[in-house]
Amino acid sequence: MKTIIRAGKAVTLLAWVLMGYNLAFPFAGIIGNLLTWLLVITVLMHGLQLGIFHWLFAKRLTLKSADYLQVLIFGVFAILHYRSRTLGQSQHHLN
Repeated sequence: MKTIIRAGKAVTLLAWVLMGYNLAFPFAGIIGNLLTWLLVITVLMHGLQLGIFHWLFAKRLTLKSADYLQVLIFGVFAILHYRSRTLGQSQHHLN
């Protein structure tokens, strides 16, 4: 699972770089428009995931600004990381 999360974070980071580059130096044609819309959708979805993250984990973990930034950038892959961390704590308490 760690490998999937790391690979997902790498792909997500690459997508952010491409979308950011497109903002600074727009690509010509439909690809530029597509990347702009993808940026809008990504920001909205990661914002929604940020709310879900807070709702799920605020009572279980001590969350810092960096944790919220991780979710804002990496979305579901960061949530999966915190989920596995929380499940690990639960398993530890059971033993």
